[in-house]
Amino acid sequence: MTAPARPAPVRIGVLALQGDFALHSQALERSEVDAVEVRKPEALADLDGLILPGGESTTLLRLIDEWNFVPALERFHATGKPVFGTCAGLILLAREVLHPVQPSLGLIDVAVERNAYGRQRESFEARGSVTLAGRAIPVDMVFIRAPRIRRVGPEVETLATHAGAPVMARQGTVVVATFHPELTDDLTVHRYFCDLVRTARARTP
Repeated sequence: MTAPARPAPVRIGVLALQGDFALHSQALERSEVDAVEVRKPEALADLDGLILPGGESTTLLRLIDEWNFVPALERFHATGKPVFGTCAGLILLAREVLHPVQPSLGLIDVAVERNAYGRQRESFEARGSVTLAGRAIPVDMVFIRAPRIRRVGPEVETLATHAGAPVMARQGTVVVATFHPELTDDLTVHRYFCDLVRTARARTP
């Protein structure tokens, strides 16, 4: 009797044009999924989920435009595959970007202000909690030249706050965070995203 075929491993990409993509890849591997560093749009076709990492948002925008990533990213989202943006990745995914105004993909209905907490020297760490599946889970949050979410749309769920402001949110299959979960040893946030990817893949015919 032939044994049933084992399902293909979950493959999550990390946009590797600029920023702290390597640490996200390491966190994904520790979360027991395959991590793929993405440098060309065609690589998205074989992925189940995608992380847009922190970095410098204007540089990332320029590189995304140069490599013609926007149509591929829009198609990826339209198929229901989850996307997670941290810090600059959040700025790329937001519907509205302030201070200054700049283009974005508009895949989650939030307004975000760039560098709202100040320059590099104003970076800080905080102990907070993320509400996942109705349960508050303590996590360490690292904020580096972090943006601030100024508005959350009616269909957006706030998953975590700090000092009264949302710092992690979700709309459908899009998740964003103003902090850097890859800079700590805590895998709570990455495992949450991996579970979201697994659920989305299971629903795909």
